Amino acid sequence: MQTRELGIPTTQGHILAATEFVPERSNQKTMIISSATGVLQGYYHKFARYFSTLGYVVYTFDYWGIGKSGGKIDQLKENKFDLKNWGFNDQAAMVAFAREKHPEYELVLLTHSVGGQIVGFNPQYREIDKIVMVASQSGYWRYFEGIHQPKMILFWYAMIPFLTPIYGYFPAKKLGLFENLPKEMAYEWKRWGKRARYMMHFYDKNSYFFDRIEAPVLSLSFPRDEYAPQKAVDWLTAQFTSSNTERLHYQPHRSALGKLRHFGFFRERFKEELWDLTDRWIRKTSDL
Repeated sequence: MQTRELGIPTTQGHILAATEFVPERSNQKTMIISSATGVLQGYYHKFARYFSTLGYVVYTFDYWGIGKSGGKIDQLKENKFDLKNWGFNDQAAMVAFAREKHPEYELVLLTHSVGGQIVGFNPQYREIDKIVMVASQSGYWRYFEGIHQPKMILFWYAMIPFLTPIYGYFPAKKLGLFENLPKEMAYEWKRWGKRARYMMHFYDKNSYFFDRIEAPVLSLSFPRDEYAPQKAVDWLTAQFTSSNTERLHYQPHRSALGKLRHFGFFRERFKEELWDLTDRWIRKTSDL
């Protein structure tokens, strides 16, 4: 298995920092990992390496404004990208690149959290053969329970609107949350989180593609996930009305899986149960 750092051009003129994992022997499948909000691509590299050993060509990348993709403070302050553009421009650029480089391979898009939300704005959706969504959800605050509901209210109604204009970007790193976020991205995310229909409250049906995507979807969620409760994941999965969707929510009593929460899926300790499950689902749907 070999790894290479790449710069992927986008239609809006930016270069995305990406990493390519090339297997010794290909299984004729490509996988793109579309990250959670403010999570560097390096978080997914153990997962990517493992799937490369199974024969997948795997790509990870940073959205524009994150990490090596324009994530420096001076770049963030000049960043005009909103959240929709992470799907319309960035995720789409990765899909177009992978399809052009491996036109005969089956293309799998694996999303984490917000990565599944922005699929609906990806104009390259027809090029995607399968979608695996890991804790991809709505951020509408009423889907959250217990102490996490007031936390979401505070996040949408106070933290983002108060701190972002002060810094010129959302200073998530200072709060110990994740990578800093571009201003317009944070503002749009905040607007979505206040509405029951989330992103769909702000866009008409001609602006998104959820109901046109026909690729099979596997949607996973986990117990005690304060960022992606079951109801929020159910809502997003239900938007793929033209897809054959398989919805799987793990129960808290299932040994160590009860402590997975939002980021545990990508930990190597769950390789045999969760990573291999993902590979089996991809191969199973390839045979249909």
